[in-house]
Amino acid sequence: MSILFSAWTILVALVFLGVVIWVFRENKENFDAAARIPFEEDDLLLESNKEDTHD
Repeated sequence: MSILFSAWTILVALVFLGVVIWVFRENKENFDAAARIPFEEDDLLLESNKEDTHD
């Protein structure tokens, strides 16, 4: 019975790793774009603050 549980654990771990690799390989551009969002928002806020103070 313990061999069955060990095999199940290994199978689930391999499936999990496979899904993680598949997701990151397929969606790298989307993850990179999402990672840049906070910096783009900061740049927009800084630009709008500069325009407000010069008026």
